[in-house]
Amino acid sequence: MNKRFVVRLSVEERERLEALIAKGKAAARRLTRARILLKADCSSLGPSWTDLQISEALEVGVITVHRIRQAFVEGGIEGVLLRRPVPRRPRMLDGEQEAHLIALACSKPPEGRCRWTLRLLAERFVELGHVASVSHETIRSTLKKTS
Repeated sequence: MNKRFVVRLSVEERERLEALIAKGKAAARRLTRARILLKADCSSLGPSWTDLQISEALEVGVITVHRIRQAFVEGGIEGVLLRRPVPRRPRMLDGEQEAHLIALACSKPPEGRCRWTLRLLAERFVELGHVASVSHETIRSTLKKTS
């Protein structure tokens, strides 16, 4: 089988992974990735298992094994074992805008209404010029977070 991403571990990398597994005090995800790399190792010390054999033995998907091979070839052992930070979405409203929204929500509702709705709050918030546009969902999540 022609593999595009071939894992060849050095002696130091192999010892590091074996020590990590022997210690057993790491996250399960990290231990599983270490086991996959050890089984996929095509060097003289490794068993050189196929992706299917590894996936059946470690009860992970074949695509997972492929992705870990790829991550190792492209980023080295640190690229596999260290978790990448997940990019967070930027907040829609800053602290000052949230304060204005809360003040608006606590104020008297418009004429002819007994209470504020999320859509009314969103419309009024834009009318007051605090933001160019805002959805009622943003209003809901902001008010839910602060209440």
